[in-house]
Amino acid sequence: MLINNITSQTIKEIVTNNFQTASVFEKYSLDFCCRGGKTINEACVEKGISIDAVLNDLASLGGSQDNSGMHFSEWSLDFLIDYIVKNHHEYVKRMIPVLYTHTQKVATVHGSHHPEVIKIAEAFESVAAEFQQHMQKEEQILFPYIISLVEAKKTGSPSGRSPFGSVQNPIRMMEQEHQTAGDEMYGIRSLSNSYTPPEDACTTFRVSYQELQEFEKDLHQHVHLENNILFPKAIALEQQLLSK
Repeated sequence: MLINNITSQTIKEIVTNNFQTASVFEKYSLDFCCRGGKTINEACVEKGISIDAVLNDLASLGGSQDNSGMHFSEWSLDFLIDYIVKNHHEYVKRMIPVLYTHTQKVATVHGSHHPEVIKIAEAFESVAAEFQQHMQKEEQILFPYIISLVEAKKTGSPSGRSPFGSVQNPIRMMEQEHQTAGDEMYGIRSLSNSYTPPEDACTTFRVSYQELQEFEKDLHQHVHLENNILFPKAIALEQQLLSK
């Protein structure tokens, strides 16, 4: 990886160009989705993290190209939307009831000795409720409109009128909701000591922390695909069609 080149890029640009780098930023809890508009140096200074450690881990990834087979920025928007729904939305829908059950059980059984798990259960309940509504708005309103823009470009037909004006309006709302969910999950990470269970934790306690960590990781990837790839391209496509 060309270290000299990436130090001048924002973190979200680095991950967009090479999704393999996401694992390094996850390791150091450096946000590459909602607050990914900072350089590595700016983010490390803010978090009190050694920039050399981050750069060394990035360098250890090897070549400058993303060899994961997931070149998301090259995909058509309708294909990307299909991927997001089938891989991220479906994952969230599947995991919400599982995590709700586990976090509530842990709060009931262990809350008297570990009061933080009560707050974690409450925070996750909030995330779950908000994100279910969020995904519904995307699947029923925003995503179909973006797909209609793709079809208009393919066929040369006029793009349909949207009920919300410019696509930038719902996108702005979705980005705000992404930020809220990300902040709440960061709060859960802090409460759980970065998902480190105490020594007296039972199996459900330990499993719930593993599930929460995986849920947060999926959320970061999910939001990255939307905020940094899908949404900017949708705005550009709409503007291109309207300028004709």
